[in-house]
Amino acid sequence: MEYSTIKIQDNLYYIGVNDRHTHMFENMWPLEKGVSYNSFLMTGEKNIIIDSVHAERFEVYISKIRSVIGDNGIIDYLIINHMEPDHSSSINLLLQAYPNMKLIGNSKTEEFIQAFYKIDTKDIFIKVEDGEKLKLGEHEFTFYKTPMVHWPESMVTYYEKTKTLFSQDAFGGFGTLDGGIFDDEVNWREHEYETRRYFTNIVGKFSQQIQGALKKLSALQIDVICPVHGLIWRKEPQKIISLYDSLSKYETREGVVIAYGSMYGNTEKMADILANTLSKNGIKDVLVYDVSKTHISHILANIWIYKGLLLGSCSYNNSLYPVMEHAYRVLEINKLKNHTLGIFGTYGWSGGGVKTLVNLPKSNPAYDFIEEVVDVKCSPSYEDFQKCIALADEMTKRIRA
Repeated sequence: MEYSTIKIQDNLYYIGVNDRHTHMFENMWPLEKGVSYNSFLMTGEKNIIIDSVHAERFEVYISKIRSVIGDNGIIDYLIINHMEPDHSSSINLLLQAYPNMKLIGNSKTEEFIQAFYKIDTKDIFIKVEDGEKLKLGEHEFTFYKTPMVHWPESMVTYYEKTKTLFSQDAFGGFGTLDGGIFDDEVNWREHEYETRRYFTNIVGKFSQQIQGALKKLSALQIDVICPVHGLIWRKEPQKIISLYDSLSKYETREGVVIAYGSMYGNTEKMADILANTLSKNGIKDVLVYDVSKTHISHILANIWIYKGLLLGSCSYNNSLYPVMEHAYRVLEINKLKNHTLGIFGTYGWSGGGVKTLVNLPKSNPAYDFIEEVVDVKCSPSYEDFQKCIALADEMTKRIRA
């Protein structure tokens, strides 16, 4: 099949692909709106690919490459900014198609190439250092290491001539590119949530490193951003930079997320009382989630931006309810800051739910923890509901302080 070429700039083409088939990103985060794997081809004296795609989409990918350079064209270099297999698993296939192609990356990139794909890199790998410039034909690139954004080999590539940043996973988002690939071709409101969800699910746990990378790159004039997932930013690159800056600073707004696990509805009753009280107190953004029905991917995306968090769970065989256990572990990993946390729940013959949840602020002292938890045996009484109201009142007071 012939693909029409999509030009980003003179000599720079978009050759990325959409994935509407994979159900779970990293086999754990739902992809209801799919995902794009973005790749870029710069033509000239030398033909250079910047970041490749998932091997499962290689047939479409190679067709897009050939639509630019022709069936008999060659690829001279592949710049590898990130080695996660959703971008690197087609390296061997590219080498089969273009056996004289050289690979460009840092020392850790080379380690991953050898470990993942058993490629002998001795004569085909060009190692670059942080801040190094490299001239390939008439094009000159500068490379900046951004370790743990979000793998240790992660780096970005800067093309000064057009002030274009090839940013790997940074500034990316979930969702396929359905027609328009540029920020000025789509309705940003439709993409903002999937971009935020991508950040919180995939790179948010490395927020400190993201802040370091933003500081490192702040001296560059950036007119275009080409990430490996999501929109290409050519009109308002500062918009996505500002979003990543805000999210990685854990900036929050007034609102409360209530996430609960309930087998027979008793913990759910408490969640409803909490939500109703918050609403009566004038909190307009109150989001209530049953963790058995809503994937933690979506819950986390909203926990991240609202200051208040109320976690509730029943007990299950003297332990935390298993579905809440998963949500708990995700929150534990992410080490959120600038959040007020309250805890409630129920138990039958022995505690387990609340008893485990109270360990969360111990593992992350950054939480503003409301010490008065509500732990109810079997079903809540009138007095227990009054405690829930008091918990909601205290939450209101603290997030407005």
